[in-house]
Amino acid sequence: MSRESIRNTISLMLITVIAGLLLGAVYEVTKEPIREQKQRAKEAAYKEVFADAADFEEQAVDDKREADLKEQGMDVQIDEVMKVLDAQGNGIGYVLTVTDHEGYGGDIQFAMGVRTDGTLNSISFLSIGETAGLGMKAQEDAFKGQFAGKKVEHFSYTKDGATSESEIDAISGATITTNAVTNGVNAGLSYIDALSE
Repeated sequence: MSRESIRNTISLMLITVIAGLLLGAVYEVTKEPIREQKQRAKEAAYKEVFADAADFEEQAVDDKREADLKEQGMDVQIDEVMKVLDAQGNGIGYVLTVTDHEGYGGDIQFAMGVRTDGTLNSISFLSIGETAGLGMKAQEDAFKGQFAGKKVEHFSYTKDGATSESEIDAISGATITTNAVTNGVNAGLSYIDALSE
């Protein structure tokens, strides 16, 4: 090996080490602000799906109930369960953070608020990376508003126009996204229904 090759190898190694150290330092500096921003986004989503909540009390995710969802063929994860309290400290429902792994562009994560009587207040997206102009329309009120204020056991979607409370109009050209969101909502409803047993 020539001196030139050795010098180039050492130079590349030093550059790699310095770049790695700088990248690690940037990660450490930005880690906490990113975590805080995600937490603020979650709290805003909780308030959006349960506007009359006075407080939220974190509950443990029941692994058995989550496993039951998988047995039902739902590729869904319940990330967080929050009991919703009114000003007097009474439980008035739950907010779930749900991740559905069947989105066209990857995972779709949203918060959903459900009252103790089983009425779905609404949903609010935390993370969605679907196709612009198609699947991203899931964030629009025209789609997500279809879930709001409904008390049903199970939602389904249709391409021919909803004719019942339990039907959701599919997003044109984004059936996979529609299916993923609908399945995620159904999983959340099933999870909450099991909490009341």
